[in-house]
Amino acid sequence: MKAPYSKFYISPEDYLAGDRLSPTKHEYRRGQVYAREAAKKSHIILASNLTTLLNVHLQDSPCLVMSSDMKVRLEAADCYYPDVVVTGDERDLSTTEDFIRFPTLVIEILSDSTAAFDRGDKFADYQTEPTLREYVLVNQSEMALECCGLTAEGLGWAALRRGRHDAL
Repeated sequence: MKAPYSKFYISPEDYLAGDRLSPTKHEYRRGQVYAREAAKKSHIILASNLTTLLNVHLQDSPCLVMSSDMKVRLEAADCYYPDVVVTGDERDLSTTEDFIRFPTLVIEILSDSTAAFDRGDKFADYQTEPTLREYVLVNQSEMALECCGLTAEGLGWAALRRGRHDAL
């Protein structure tokens, strides 16, 4: 995550109003606004493939699979644009908001500039969302992924899988 535009606090409402009008996507964390970096070709290909595979897999379910143009708004009012997000929550399906609040799956594609934040503070923020079941990190420089999810007891998060993503 790059440095914020301003060190001044910006309210969630002002962020949302400004982001709706801006040609550049911005993420919002704890009162600060951050411009998103432009994605590279490999990043776009991975995100497109993942979105396609998930849409096919979930075609007979009420779930929506969305790409990086849809932001997720967390309870703490933080807003992120995940690379791929899935929701099946009726509250998201029946709203016209330009964000979702109840994701079940979030996928982030790692780059050198975002990997530490995606694994660290962003992951910690996503863990505050009670509907989230899995958080997947896909490495675009090597064929590897990390999948974290709630434990079977639902008491905490654990690494579920690490491995290659040859199918992507």
